[in-house]
Amino acid sequence: MYETQRKLRFTLTALSLGLAMTAGAVMAQADEASATVAPISAELAPLAHTQLLTGVARAGEQLVAVGIRGHILRSADGERWEQVVAPVNSLLTAVTFIDAQQGWAVGHDAVVLHTADGGRTWALQHFQPDLNKALLDVLFLDAQHGFAVGAYGLLLETRDGGKQWTQVEGEIVEEQLHFNALTRLGDGSLLLIGEEGMMARSEDQGQHWQRLQSPIGSSQFAVLAEGERGALIAGLRGNVYRTADVQSGNWTRVDTGDVQSVFGLTALPGGDVAMAGLNASLLRLDRDSKVQRLSLDAPAAGTADSVKSSDSGQELGAFSDAIAWKNALVVVGESGVRTVSIKR
Repeated sequence: MYETQRKLRFTLTALSLGLAMTAGAVMAQADEASATVAPISAELAPLAHTQLLTGVARAGEQLVAVGIRGHILRSADGERWEQVVAPVNSLLTAVTFIDAQQGWAVGHDAVVLHTADGGRTWALQHFQPDLNKALLDVLFLDAQHGFAVGAYGLLLETRDGGKQWTQVEGEIVEEQLHFNALTRLGDGSLLLIGEEGMMARSEDQGQHWQRLQSPIGSSQFAVLAEGERGALIAGLRGNVYRTADVQSGNWTRVDTGDVQSVFGLTALPGGDVAMAGLNASLLRLDRDSKVQRLSLDAPAAGTADSVKSSDSGQELGAFSDAIAWKNALVVVGESGVRTVSIKR
């Protein structure tokens, strides 16, 4: 049975380290009947945009965010959000789109959802509560070939757009470490990061995985590709590292001046990176690894509602993901959606 969890997309790892963060109780009971349990549709909630949201992605000229109780929301401006019907009420942890129409979301109960209309409607592709494993990230290489990764070494693959998902076997999953994030590097190879410094790379689109030397032995929660073979990784207690070649094992520690765990990385216009994390931590990292704290009371251009100066990190809770959007940064987390200016 899942423990009662207060969590974002990183929850299973965070719980094991005593980092209870968010206010959403998620329970799952593994028994003989679990394989026949039918999913329950998410309820529409008027204040869904103020509740726990764990991931956000761009679908053409729309934003799509996912979160607690199967909530899925769409927005055309990052300010006004509309919840859409979802076929599950499981906590959703990540969302991705390969174009303006095709997207996937994953979450607890090994859930995978698919949309073919930019997030307006969603269909259930995978639901396996008897596994007692959450999916924490999803990556598609094209409209057919994709991966979903998660707790205790769960690695699913599809080669038909999600009609069939199969569990990947092999050495990479035998340790049953949590897989927290997956990305494609500039050279087309795949980089997987997770618990206890777990790091692996695939040069053949996931057919084989090679464990890599990690710069740190603690959990990594977010990864962002940089250049042809480089990457930026971030995780527990504000540990951030950067390399020009993940295969080389030569990583440089980024001194952020902050010990708040980082859960989301997103590229900004001009080559900077935004880092979102615990206790409403929101930092801007430039290409020279200089760090600037983003002000939460700075209104974003063209928005009617900005983060109030009275909001404290404690009140806002954790930030889990962010995305650059029309001269602003749209941030999601424990308190829902926030918009922050990124103009210098």
